[in-house]
Amino acid sequence: MKTAVLVGCGAMSDGWLKALAEVPELATGIRVTGLVDLDLATAKSRAEKHNLTVATGSDLGAMLEAQKPDLVFDLVIPAARAEVVKTALAHGAHVLSEKPMANTMAEAQALVTFAQQAGRLHAVIQNRRFLPGIRRIKAALPQIGALTAVHVDFFIGAHFGGFRDQMDHVLLLDMAIHTFDAARWIIDRQPIGVYARETNPKGSWYKHGASADALFDFEGGVTMTYRGSWCAEGANTAWEASWRIIGTEGTILWDGNEGITCHRVAGDEGFFRPLAPVAIPPAPPMVEGHAGVILDFLRAVESRTPPLTQGADNIRSLAMVFAAIDSATSGARTDMRPL
Repeated sequence: MKTAVLVGCGAMSDGWLKALAEVPELATGIRVTGLVDLDLATAKSRAEKHNLTVATGSDLGAMLEAQKPDLVFDLVIPAARAEVVKTALAHGAHVLSEKPMANTMAEAQALVTFAQQAGRLHAVIQNRRFLPGIRRIKAALPQIGALTAVHVDFFIGAHFGGFRDQMDHVLLLDMAIHTFDAARWIIDRQPIGVYARETNPKGSWYKHGASADALFDFEGGVTMTYRGSWCAEGANTAWEASWRIIGTEGTILWDGNEGITCHRVAGDEGFFRPLAPVAIPPAPPMVEGHAGVILDFLRAVESRTPPLTQGADNIRSLAMVFAAIDSATSGARTDMRPL
């Protein structure tokens, strides 16, 4: 059994602690031995809420010295992430972080290098890769020929309150990486450039950048369009967005929930070519979402193999975010190849 310290005991930690207790392989494979938060009362409250008899503290370094955990779960705010990850890696722990991986590309690259030098794994929560819908779509891609384009719509009126309301580039920096990472995994090619625009529409309750549009170019001529807003009231999409995935021989549509359809060309005559529906098999049994990422991370630590969401890969999704922000700020296309 691996031991773990969780740092950052805000509301998000409830979901982590619930998964660690309720998913059988996690419950038998990981034992939380410490909770850390800058507000000691918050750490103590979280331990009480989840009936945990564990050490609590406000100093991560001291906790790591005392507990010497195998794993550190990093749930702190993005501004504190780099220091937390470096501290944990320096103490010999493998680290699983919430997204975003870092506040800058330089920070992200430094973390990749630091993890490699420490001989430890650093991975990032990208839970869309652990959704049945995404797995079903990825498995069905051969049915539509060579992939040519992916179009994604994300429109939700989300009233968080708190730090997000004051963030710059709030949609691109805090949310779009989920969609970008899922699209990159589906496309399975590297992004090479982007043109993006940010707006903060009338009536927005966010300080900056609540809406954004982006056009990405990928290697091999594949394109991806993203249209998104966190202040679009009246007709929410799924949190996983709404997808149209186009190949040379057909199209997959996914509503982000349970609705997935696929049609491919079934003839070579007519103004509109005849189409045939394609059955999309169900996803294999899997642990979904956050719990799935944690389980994949645990298995990677045990087998010393790269986790699906390792930092060395996730940095490419983060690069999409920062390239889009750069383009939106400059008003020009950003060439991603130097990144």
